[in-house]
Amino acid sequence: MTPATIHQLWSLVSDSQIQSLLSLDDATLAQRLVGQLAARRALPDPEAIAARDYIHSKLSLIRDLAADGGI
Repeated sequence: MTPATIHQLWSLVSDSQIQSLLSLDDATLAQRLVGQLAARRALPDPEAIAARDYIHSKLSLIRDLAADGGI
């Protein structure tokens, strides 16, 4: 993943409603974030797969930040 893609992803996370970050299951949350990211910029399949994998590896952090109100 490019640094620009990572930056856009975390921007999406910070713009998301806390309740949606906490209420969705892992697969749905990852799918939603990848979909929102793809809507903002063209994502070739390899980058979309990398984004999904990255999001899955950061789900605990995303949920912890949302629960603490740090987003």
